[in-house]
Amino acid sequence: MSIFGKIMGAIFGSSADAAPGGSAGTSTAAPGTAPAPGSSGATVDVAPILDQAVKAKGEKLEWRTSIVDLMKALDIDSSLSARKELAKELGYTGDTGDSASMNIWLHKQVMAKLAANGGKVPDDLKD
Repeated sequence: MSIFGKIMGAIFGSSADAAPGGSAGTSTAAPGTAPAPGSSGATVDVAPILDQAVKAKGEKLEWRTSIVDLMKALDIDSSLSARKELAKELGYTGDTGDSASMNIWLHKQVMAKLAANGGKVPDDLKD
C-alpha cells in the first residue's frame, strides 16, 4: 500500500482507496464521525480524527503544520526515506535534499488530497 494510501486508510478507514487521486470508501475511522463519501455524499471531518490520534499518542504533535507529526500521529513511518517516497507518489518535482521545503509541500498536498477525497479539512489548512 502506498504511503498516501496508509494516511487515507488511517483517516477514512480501511476501505479507503489507496490511490493518491482515488475516492474514499466507507469509513470506520472513529466513532461519531461521518462516513467517507460514497453515494450519500457525506464527508469525514479530518481535524477531530487527527486531534484524537494525537491525544492517544500522548505527545505534543503539531499535525496542522508538520507532515512528520501528522504521520507520527497516525503511526505511519515518518522517516526521511518514507517522506521522499510520499513525495514521489504525490509528484514532487523539487529537491528532495531540501527536506524543509519538501515537508511544507507534502503537508499542503496531503491536506489538498484529503479534501479532494472527501475529507473536511480546516479552512486554514487549505491552499
